[in-house]
Amino acid sequence: MKTAIWLYLFMFVAFFDLHAQYPILSPFAISLGAAPSFIGLILGVYSITHLPGNLIAGYGVDKYGSKRFIVFSLIVAGIVLLVQSRVTDPWQLLYIRSISGFVLAFLSPACLSMLAKIAKDKVQQSKLMAGNGFVHTMASVLSPAAGAYLVAKLGFAQSFTLLGWILIVTGVLAIFGVKEKQYTESAAALFPHAHGAPSAPEDNNMSEQDEVNRGIPWLFFGIPLALSCSQGILFFELPLMKEASGSILTSGILFSLVSLGALVTLSMLFINRISAFLRTSMGSLALALIFFGMSVNWPIPLHVSLFLIGMAKGVIYPSIASLLASISSAKRYGRIFSFLSISYSIGAFIGPIVAGHLRSHTSPFFMAFFCLMLALSLLPLKTFKTVQA
Repeated sequence: MKTAIWLYLFMFVAFFDLHAQYPILSPFAISLGAAPSFIGLILGVYSITHLPGNLIAGYGVDKYGSKRFIVFSLIVAGIVLLVQSRVTDPWQLLYIRSISGFVLAFLSPACLSMLAKIAKDKVQQSKLMAGNGFVHTMASVLSPAAGAYLVAKLGFAQSFTLLGWILIVTGVLAIFGVKEKQYTESAAALFPHAHGAPSAPEDNNMSEQDEVNRGIPWLFFGIPLALSCSQGILFFELPLMKEASGSILTSGILFSLVSLGALVTLSMLFINRISAFLRTSMGSLALALIFFGMSVNWPIPLHVSLFLIGMAKGVIYPSIASLLASISSAKRYGRIFSFLSISYSIGAFIGPIVAGHLRSHTSPFFMAFFCLMLALSLLPLKTFKTVQA
């Protein structure tokens, strides 16, 4: 479990640094003279450059292991932040953010793959994934306020410098804290193949893409894509709602309610004993119904609705990771979790764009409902058979 604690530390520091920049990037870009439209590009380019990084990370982690990618991602991301503290032009900030998105894309697949490998059974896998969700949520709750506080006390340049050094030091600690070889060997014995995957010798002519797809239908990745898209729509629309009153502080409180709801269900460890597929599908359905209720102005207050959205997220995110780990062989964890990260990145990029273009015609929350229901309706029945096998 020492390795799991180290991995949680790395993920917390990375997400803390990332989320700490959310409230300060836009003001920083404005201070450099960036136009509002260009600020949107600066914020969105992170998700775009995440895609090639995720793809490379998936195959790299399976071939070379997680440790070197964890160390590389943390240290280089820290160096990028040090450079970011010295930028003087919006275009320079755009380039730096694109590099940061590419570099940090390696961290999540590497850590998730490692977490899946250190588990002794599938129940422990679910608990470890829930722990990852808990760490992510805690970072998202604490870091925005911390980032704003740092800028108020130190200014933009020194804040980015401090965050950069924190990443670099954490990356150096990863060199000594991660012990990977023993877990890779035990995982290969415990989780040799996906549920439902044939145990006969593999066809040498089978492509790696076909090998990955044997246990997981590609349409399954529509669930994380729709989930991320719906969250992107929520994050776009929430500050514009009349309940936010145009106040950054009020918007921050509303976002915190989502995180607090997620913490509630992430703390319910007994949920991990329920089928990961059932948690994923039922949690997504519940989330879709909440968005539908918000789109028709149901009588439940916004604060309660946001808390319920957070509770649904606390169920869905760990269960998706647990499901993918349980129906994949250990040697393909890197690729599987890289495809998961790619789905999240695409959804996060599409969601705000769709909401921005269509909100004058229909409720953005109905679009979130539609995305989730479409993904659920396209979910292949083969997935049910795979998990139950």
